Amino acid sequence: MEKKLTNTVICILGPTACGKTALAVTLAKAIDAEIVSADSRQVYSSMDIGTGKDLHLYNNIPYHLINICTPGEKYYLARFQNDFENASSDILRRNKIPLLCGGTGLYIQAVLQDFTDTSIPENPAYRLTIDHFTDSELLELIKNQGANFKNMDTSTRKKKIRVLEKLNYILTCPQVLVDPIEPKYKFSVFGLNPDVSIRRKNISNRLQDRLENGLIEEVEGLLKNGLSHDMLQYYGLEYKYVSLYLTGELSKIEMYAKLETEIHRFAKRQMTFFRSMETKGIEIKWLPETLNLEAKVEFMISNLK
Repeated sequence: MEKKLTNTVICILGPTACGKTALAVTLAKAIDAEIVSADSRQVYSSMDIGTGKDLHLYNNIPYHLINICTPGEKYYLARFQNDFENASSDILRRNKIPLLCGGTGLYIQAVLQDFTDTSIPENPAYRLTIDHFTDSELLELIKNQGANFKNMDTSTRKKKIRVLEKLNYILTCPQVLVDPIEPKYKFSVFGLNPDVSIRRKNISNRLQDRLENGLIEEVEGLLKNGLSHDMLQYYGLEYKYVSLYLTGELSKIEMYAKLETEIHRFAKRQMTFFRSMETKGIEIKWLPETLNLEAKVEFMISNLK
Protein backbone atom coordinates (compact mmCIF):
# COMPACT_ATOMS: atom_id res chain seq x y z
CA MET A 1 0.00 0.00 0.00
CA GLU A 2 1.52 3.29 -1.11
CA LYS A 3 -0.41 5.58 1.20
CA LYS A 4 1.39 6.13 4.52
CA LEU A 5 -1.02 5.88 7.42
CA THR A 6 0.03 7.43 10.70
CA ASN A 7 -1.99 6.82 13.87
CA THR A 8 -4.85 5.54 11.75
CA VAL A 9 -7.48 3.05 12.86
CA ILE A 10 -9.73 1.50 10.22
CA CYS A 11 -13.21 0.37 11.21
CA ILE A 12 -15.55 -2.03 9.44
CA LEU A 13 -19.08 -2.19 10.83
CA GLY A 14 -22.38 -3.68 9.74
CA PRO A 15 -25.26 -5.89 10.84
CA THR A 16 -24.93 -9.55 11.65
CA ALA A 17 -24.26 -12.00 8.78
CA CYS A 18 -23.12 -9.33 6.30
CA GLY A 19 -19.58 -10.61 5.73
CA LYS A 20 -17.55 -8.29 7.98
CA THR A 21 -14.97 -10.86 9.02
CA ALA A 22 -14.15 -12.06 5.50
CA LEU A 23 -13.79 -8.46 4.33
CA ALA A 24 -11.63 -7.50 7.33
CA VAL A 25 -9.30 -10.45 6.78
CA THR A 26 -8.91 -9.65 3.08
CA LEU A 27 -8.17 -5.99 3.83
CA ALA A 28 -5.78 -6.90 6.66
CA LYS A 29 -3.74 -9.06 4.28
CA ALA A 30 -3.53 -6.20 1.78
CA ILE A 31 -2.36 -3.51 4.21
CA ASP A 32 -0.57 -5.49 6.96
CA ALA A 33 -3.22 -4.82 9.60
CA GLU A 34 -4.29 -6.68 12.74
CA ILE A 35 -7.95 -7.16 13.56
CA VAL A 36 -9.46 -5.85 16.80
CA SER A 37 -12.87 -7.36 17.45
CA ALA A 38 -15.73 -5.03 18.39
CA ASP A 39 -18.11 -7.76 19.46
CA SER A 40 -19.46 -7.92 23.00
CA ARG A 41 -19.78 -11.73 22.91
CA GLN A 42 -16.73 -12.90 21.00
CA VAL A 43 -14.65 -11.96 24.04
CA TYR A 44 -15.84 -15.21 25.66
CA SER A 45 -14.00 -18.49 25.21
CA SER A 46 -16.00 -21.70 24.62
CA MET A 47 -18.71 -19.63 22.91
CA ASP A 48 -17.62 -19.97 19.31
CA ILE A 49 -20.59 -21.07 17.22
CA GLY A 50 -23.26 -18.90 18.80
CA THR A 51 -21.10 -15.78 18.59
CA GLY A 52 -19.97 -16.42 15.01
CA LYS A 53 -16.23 -16.13 15.58
CA ASP A 54 -15.37 -17.81 12.28
CA LEU A 55 -11.76 -18.14 13.40
CA HIS A 56 -11.02 -20.41 10.44
CA LEU A 57 -11.26 -17.34 8.20
CA TYR A 58 -8.38 -15.52 9.87
CA ASN A 59 -5.60 -17.78 8.62
CA ASN A 60 -2.42 -16.05 9.86
CA ILE A 61 -3.96 -12.62 10.46
CA PRO A 62 -3.46 -11.65 14.14
CA TYR A 63 -6.61 -10.81 16.05
CA HIS A 64 -7.36 -9.20 19.41
CA LEU A 65 -10.20 -9.13 21.99
CA ILE A 66 -11.44 -12.60 21.12
CA ASN A 67 -11.42 -15.34 23.79
CA ILE A 68 -10.19 -12.99 26.53
CA CYS A 69 -12.92 -13.86 29.08
CA THR A 70 -14.44 -17.01 30.47
CA PRO A 71 -18.20 -17.66 30.39
CA GLY A 72 -19.72 -16.29 33.56
CA GLU A 73 -17.76 -13.04 33.51
CA LYS A 74 -19.48 -9.74 32.80
CA TYR A 75 -17.82 -7.72 30.05
CA TYR A 76 -18.74 -4.06 29.86
CA LEU A 77 -18.15 -0.90 27.86
CA ALA A 78 -15.41 0.70 29.97
CA ARG A 79 -13.44 -2.54 29.92
CA PHE A 80 -13.74 -2.72 26.15
CA GLN A 81 -12.47 0.84 25.83
CA ASN A 82 -9.44 -0.02 27.92
CA ASP A 83 -8.80 -3.25 26.02
CA PHE A 84 -9.15 -1.46 22.69
CA GLU A 85 -6.67 1.21 23.77
CA ASN A 86 -4.13 -1.41 24.86
CA ALA A 87 -4.52 -3.44 21.67
CA SER A 88 -4.44 -0.52 19.24
CA SER A 89 -1.45 1.11 20.97
CA ASP A 90 0.46 -2.16 20.78
CA ILE A 91 -0.39 -2.64 17.11
CA LEU A 92 0.63 0.91 16.18
CA ARG A 93 3.83 0.59 18.20
CA ARG A 94 4.78 -2.30 15.92
CA ASN A 95 4.10 -0.13 12.86
CA LYS A 96 1.00 -2.05 11.86
CA ILE A 97 -2.58 -0.86 11.43
CA PRO A 98 -5.43 -1.60 13.87
CA LEU A 99 -8.53 -2.79 12.03
CA LEU A 100 -11.59 -2.53 14.28
CA CYS A 101 -14.30 -4.90 13.07
CA GLY A 102 -17.65 -5.83 14.56
CA GLY A 103 -21.31 -5.17 15.05
CA THR A 104 -21.59 -3.92 18.64
CA GLY A 105 -22.46 -0.34 17.79
CA LEU A 106 -22.08 1.13 21.26
CA TYR A 107 -18.55 -0.25 21.58
CA ILE A 108 -17.59 1.19 18.21
CA GLN A 109 -19.14 4.58 18.91
CA ALA A 110 -17.43 4.74 22.30
CA VAL A 111 -13.96 4.51 20.79
CA LEU A 112 -14.73 6.63 17.73
CA GLN A 113 -16.01 9.47 19.91
CA ASP A 114 -13.83 8.82 22.95
CA PHE A 115 -16.46 8.34 25.64
CA THR A 116 -14.54 9.11 28.83
CA ASP A 117 -17.24 8.85 31.46
CA THR A 118 -18.23 5.17 31.22
CA SER A 119 -16.26 4.09 34.28
CA ILE A 120 -17.99 6.50 36.66
CA PRO A 121 -19.49 4.31 39.40
CA GLU A 122 -23.15 4.15 40.36
CA ASN A 123 -24.22 6.08 43.45
CA PRO A 124 -27.46 4.68 44.94
CA ALA A 125 -27.49 7.26 47.76
CA TYR A 126 -27.35 10.16 45.30
CA ARG A 127 -30.06 8.59 43.14
CA LEU A 128 -32.41 8.58 46.12
CA THR A 129 -31.98 12.34 46.51
CA ILE A 130 -33.25 13.03 42.98
CA ASP A 131 -35.74 10.20 42.55
CA HIS A 132 -38.72 12.43 43.50
CA PHE A 133 -38.10 14.90 40.66
CA THR A 134 -40.25 14.78 37.52
CA ASP A 135 -38.63 14.13 34.15
CA SER A 136 -38.81 17.81 33.22
CA GLU A 137 -37.23 18.76 36.54
CA LEU A 138 -34.42 16.25 35.95
CA LEU A 139 -33.76 17.85 32.56
CA GLU A 140 -33.65 21.27 34.17
CA LEU A 141 -31.11 20.01 36.70
CA ILE A 142 -28.95 18.69 33.87
CA LYS A 143 -29.09 22.01 32.02
CA ASN A 144 -28.13 23.88 35.17
CA GLN A 145 -24.96 21.81 35.58
CA GLY A 146 -23.47 23.18 32.36
CA ALA A 147 -21.03 20.29 31.90
CA ASN A 148 -19.90 19.21 28.45
CA PHE A 149 -20.99 15.63 27.80
CA LYS A 150 -20.60 14.49 24.22
CA ASN A 151 -23.67 12.65 22.91
CA MET A 152 -25.44 12.94 26.25
CA ASP A 153 -28.45 10.63 26.17
CA THR A 154 -31.49 11.82 28.15
CA SER A 155 -34.10 9.86 26.20
CA THR A 156 -35.46 7.98 29.25
CA ARG A 157 -35.87 8.73 32.95
CA LYS A 158 -33.24 6.13 33.80
CA LYS A 159 -30.73 7.79 31.47
CA LYS A 160 -31.50 11.27 32.85
CA ILE A 161 -30.75 10.02 36.35
CA ARG A 162 -27.53 8.37 35.16
CA VAL A 163 -26.40 11.64 33.53
CA LEU A 164 -27.01 13.52 36.78
CA GLU A 165 -25.15 10.83 38.67
CA LYS A 166 -22.14 11.36 36.40
CA LEU A 167 -22.36 15.12 36.73
CA ASN A 168 -22.48 14.83 40.50
CA TYR A 169 -19.40 12.61 40.44
CA ILE A 170 -17.54 15.18 38.37
CA LEU A 171 -18.29 17.89 40.92
CA THR A 172 -16.38 15.89 43.52
CA CYS A 173 -13.77 14.46 41.13
CA PRO A 174 -13.01 17.28 38.66
CA GLN A 175 -10.09 15.38 37.18
CA VAL A 176 -12.57 13.32 35.14
CA LEU A 177 -14.19 16.35 33.51
CA VAL A 178 -15.12 15.54 29.95
CA ASP A 179 -13.71 18.31 27.76
CA PRO A 180 -13.04 18.20 24.05
CA ILE A 181 -9.55 16.87 23.37
CA GLU A 182 -7.46 16.36 20.28
CA PRO A 183 -8.42 12.94 18.89
CA LYS A 184 -5.73 10.36 19.53
CA TYR A 185 -6.44 8.42 16.35
CA LYS A 186 -7.59 9.11 12.83
CA PHE A 187 -10.51 6.86 12.00
CA SER A 188 -11.62 5.66 8.59
CA VAL A 189 -15.02 4.02 9.02
CA PHE A 190 -16.59 1.74 6.42
CA GLY A 191 -20.00 0.13 6.56
CA LEU A 192 -21.64 -2.93 5.05
CA ASN A 193 -25.38 -2.76 4.50
CA PRO A 194 -26.62 -5.51 2.16
CA ASP A 195 -30.12 -5.38 0.77
CA VAL A 196 -32.67 -6.53 3.36
CA SER A 197 -33.66 -9.58 1.31
CA ILE A 198 -30.01 -10.67 1.05
CA ARG A 199 -29.43 -9.99 4.74
CA ARG A 200 -32.45 -12.07 5.71
CA LYS A 201 -31.35 -14.94 3.49
CA ASN A 202 -27.83 -14.84 4.95
CA ILE A 203 -29.17 -14.85 8.50
CA SER A 204 -31.48 -17.81 7.87
CA ASN A 205 -28.79 -19.82 6.09
CA ARG A 206 -26.24 -19.12 8.80
CA LEU A 207 -28.65 -20.07 11.58
CA GLN A 208 -29.42 -23.36 9.90
CA ASP A 209 -25.71 -24.03 9.49
CA ARG A 210 -24.99 -23.27 13.14
CA LEU A 211 -27.72 -25.58 14.37
CA GLU A 212 -26.48 -28.37 12.11
CA ASN A 213 -22.89 -27.90 13.21
CA GLY A 214 -22.95 -27.88 16.97
CA LEU A 215 -24.77 -24.84 18.40
CA ILE A 216 -27.01 -26.95 20.63
CA GLU A 217 -24.04 -29.05 21.76
CA GLU A 218 -22.10 -25.87 22.52
CA VAL A 219 -24.85 -24.66 24.84
CA GLU A 220 -25.06 -28.08 26.49
CA GLY A 221 -21.32 -27.90 27.12
CA LEU A 222 -21.65 -24.48 28.76
CA LEU A 223 -24.35 -25.84 31.06
CA LYS A 224 -22.22 -28.85 31.98
CA ASN A 225 -19.35 -26.50 32.85
CA GLY A 226 -21.46 -24.66 35.41
CA LEU A 227 -23.18 -21.88 33.49
CA SER A 228 -26.82 -21.53 34.53
CA HIS A 229 -29.81 -21.17 32.24
CA ASP A 230 -30.37 -17.71 33.74
CA MET A 231 -26.83 -16.68 32.85
CA LEU A 232 -27.29 -17.91 29.29
CA GLN A 233 -30.04 -15.30 28.87
CA TYR A 234 -27.33 -12.64 29.34
CA TYR A 235 -25.29 -13.88 26.41
CA GLY A 236 -27.78 -13.13 23.68
CA LEU A 237 -30.28 -14.66 21.35
CA GLU A 238 -28.70 -17.96 20.32
CA TYR A 239 -27.89 -18.93 23.91
CA LYS A 240 -31.25 -17.75 25.23
CA TYR A 241 -33.44 -19.69 22.82
CA VAL A 242 -31.34 -22.85 22.74
CA SER A 243 -31.47 -22.76 26.55
CA LEU A 244 -35.27 -22.52 26.43
CA TYR A 245 -35.29 -25.51 24.07
CA LEU A 246 -33.08 -27.53 26.41
CA THR A 247 -35.34 -26.78 29.40
CA GLY A 248 -38.35 -27.96 27.40
CA GLU A 249 -40.03 -24.55 27.24
CA LEU A 250 -39.78 -24.54 23.45
CA SER A 251 -39.89 -27.31 20.87
CA LYS A 252 -37.06 -27.43 18.35
CA ILE A 253 -39.31 -25.98 15.66
CA GLU A 254 -40.45 -23.17 17.99
CA MET A 255 -36.88 -22.48 19.02
CA TYR A 256 -35.75 -22.14 15.41
CA ALA A 257 -38.67 -19.91 14.43
CA LYS A 258 -38.29 -17.55 17.39
CA LEU A 259 -34.53 -17.40 17.04
CA GLU A 260 -34.72 -16.63 13.33
CA THR A 261 -37.28 -13.86 13.91
CA GLU A 262 -35.30 -12.27 16.73
CA ILE A 263 -32.00 -12.30 14.80
CA HIS A 264 -33.73 -10.51 11.91
CA ARG A 265 -35.00 -7.91 14.38
CA PHE A 266 -31.56 -7.60 15.95
CA ALA A 267 -29.97 -6.88 12.56
CA LYS A 268 -32.55 -4.17 11.96
CA ARG A 269 -31.75 -2.60 15.34
CA GLN A 270 -28.04 -2.70 14.51
CA MET A 271 -28.62 -0.73 11.32
CA THR A 272 -30.78 1.79 13.19
CA PHE A 273 -27.92 2.32 15.64
CA PHE A 274 -25.32 2.75 12.90
CA ARG A 275 -27.52 5.33 11.17
CA SER A 276 -27.88 7.18 14.47
CA MET A 277 -24.07 7.30 14.71
CA GLU A 278 -24.05 9.29 11.49
CA THR A 279 -26.39 11.86 13.02
CA LYS A 280 -23.87 12.25 15.86
CA GLY A 281 -21.04 13.26 13.57
CA ILE A 282 -19.48 9.91 12.63
CA GLU A 283 -18.74 9.65 8.91
CA ILE A 284 -19.42 6.15 7.58
CA LYS A 285 -18.48 5.30 4.00
CA TRP A 286 -21.00 2.67 2.96
CA LEU A 287 -19.54 0.11 0.59
CA PRO A 288 -21.46 -0.40 -2.66
CA GLU A 289 -22.99 -3.87 -2.51
CA THR A 290 -22.48 -4.29 -6.24
CA LEU A 291 -18.73 -4.63 -5.63
CA ASN A 292 -17.12 -8.03 -5.09
CA LEU A 293 -14.79 -8.66 -2.17
CA GLU A 294 -11.61 -7.54 -3.91
CA ALA A 295 -13.27 -4.40 -5.28
CA LYS A 296 -14.53 -3.49 -1.81
CA VAL A 297 -10.97 -3.74 -0.50
CA GLU A 298 -9.75 -1.47 -3.30
CA PHE A 299 -12.56 0.99 -2.50
CA MET A 300 -11.54 1.11 1.15
CA ILE A 301 -7.85 1.56 0.44
CA SER A 302 -8.57 4.43 -1.95
CA ASN A 303 -10.78 6.11 0.65
CA LEU A 304 -8.48 5.88 3.68
CA LYS A 305 -7.76 9.12 5.48
